[in-house]
Formats: sequence, C-alpha cells, structure tokens
Amino acid sequence: MYKIGLLSLLLLTSLVISAETDTKRLSYNAELSNYSYDFNVNFFTIESQQQTLKMAYIYLPAKGDKPVVTLMHGKNFNAHYWTPTAQLLQSLGYGVLMPDQIGFGKSSKPTDYQYSFAALAHHTHALLESLNIKKSIVLGHSMGGMLASRFALMHPNTTEKLILMNPIGLENYLEYVDYKDTNFFYKSELAKTPAGVKKYQQKNYYDGQWNSQFESLTHFITGQIQGPDKEQIAWVNAKTYDMIFTQPVITEFSNFKMPVKLIIGTRDRTGPGRNWKKQGINYELGRYDKLGKSAAALISNAELFELNDLGHLPHIEDFARFKNVLLKALEDQ
Repeated sequence: MYKIGLLSLLLLTSLVISAETDTKRLSYNAELSNYSYDFNVNFFTIESQQQTLKMAYIYLPAKGDKPVVTLMHGKNFNAHYWTPTAQLLQSLGYGVLMPDQIGFGKSSKPTDYQYSFAALAHHTHALLESLNIKKSIVLGHSMGGMLASRFALMHPNTTEKLILMNPIGLENYLEYVDYKDTNFFYKSELAKTPAGVKKYQQKNYYDGQWNSQFESLTHFITGQIQGPDKEQIAWVNAKTYDMIFTQPVITEFSNFKMPVKLIIGTRDRTGPGRNWKKQGINYELGRYDKLGKSAAALISNAELFELNDLGHLPHIEDFARFKNVLLKALEDQ
C-alpha cells in the first residue's frame, strides 16, 4: 500500500509540475493563431482608417423564427468565454453571434488606430449586415456593456433588446478620476505578469476563489504576456483603456428606445481609475449594489435583475444562477 500510495503521490506531483511547466511555456501571438476556441472561427474583412482589418467571429444560426443574440465580450476576455452561454442559447433555438472586436481575441490589432466604441459598434453592425441579420438581441458584459450601449444608441432599429451584464460605464469615470495618458497604461501593461493576472482576477472577479475554469480563462493573457508580440498587445490594450475613460455612455441611457435588461452581480466593485481619483473626491467607484438601481432609474423601459453575492462575471462564477436570470431577461418584453 505504501508503494502504491507513494507512486500515486509521485504521479500527482508530476502532473502538477507538468501543468505549471505548460503554463510557463504558453506563448501566443497577437492574433492567438494557436489558441483554440470551442467553435469554428470565421473572419470578416473591414476597411477602416486606411487599413484592411479582419474581424474574427463565431456564428451559430437560429432555428425557426428565434432571434439572434449578439454577445459582446469584456476587455480582459474574448468570444471564447461565451461558450456555455452560446451552448445554452443554441439549445433553445436562438442564433448566436460572437465577435472578437478589433483589437481583441483573434481579430486584427492595429497599433496605429483610433479605437472608439462608435467604430467597434459600426464594425459589428457591418458584420450583422453581411450575415443578413436585420435585428438582434444584444448582450454586453463589462467593457462589452459599454460597447453594446453605444451599439444600441447608434442602431436602435437593429437592437431588438439590450441586455447589460455587469457593464462598466455605469459611471462617468472622468468626473471622479484624473485623466491618464496612454503611455501610463502601456507601462502598466508591459509590467503585467501571469501571477499578477491571476491575483487580480482571483481577488476582483471571484472573491478569492479559484478553480481550473477561472484559470483557463487567463491562459490567453499569460500566453500573450510570454509571447512574441507582447509590446504590440500592451500598446493596443493601452489604447483601448482610453475608450473607457473618454467615451462615456451613462450620460445617454435615457435615450434607449428598446427594452433594456440589467443583470447585476451585486458583489462587483469594478471601478476603473479608483487608484487615481481626483483630489478631494470621496465618491466610491464600482458599487454595483447601487449602480444597477441608479442605471435602471435612467431608462424608461428597464428591468433590473440583481444576483446577490456574485461578482463581475456571473456567467462564469455561477452559470446556473445566471442561466435562470438570462432566460427571464430574454423572455420578458
């Protein structure tokens, strides 16, 4: 028994060491060429700002007369983290469109480019048109919530319903924080380490919890930190931070024409810029237990679904609870 137990321990130790070594050896280029998604990835060509760009996307057609749900990812993620949500929607007959926005995921990452939510919304609308999708339910998470909001404001006739899940941008950040030049974010991005990414996400996304699923969602970041295009990724990430601070959407929430559903994990405290607030500002950023209510009050046709004790990623942290709320948001008019 001792020999078998020792052998098992050695094998387990070997697997752990191997897993750690594999993580240390992860290396991905700017467009994640050797990083696999769970669905086939297509590419849509975009001519923009005197450049030819490619926009990666996954499209799962609807069954019957079910609508298409367009899923917009957050800043630290890509289309891949929508897999369980897409599988659920497909099982119910919904079509699903999952773009990687320009500057993210497997899409082009131009460094000489003026990134804006309006431009990304424009590209996404062009993608829908190319697929002959006339109307879509639009669901945005985190930074994708800011993008989804801008999309809905620009294309109200295309947006059948807007669902915002723990969106950032429920505050106009420059009211409370000092503006930082893109060089500031570039230095911060270059200083990122895999251990630091894990520490940040574990603390801020999952309330100190960690598991293999949470870990797997950091692998593409780890691989790019350790990859050949680290400087390019850092600069593009820095430029897309600027959108968050300089292109608010909360000031236009009263202009939404379509039904809006807010899905809010109330434990979330995401507050971009909280470490460089303006002198004399005592306002606490990122209080999602309050922000959901205040945002809903600005929208004439809004419904708020609060998920107590969940944080920034309800669809990852507790998919069962998220599923129940999502189905209500999809069905309610």
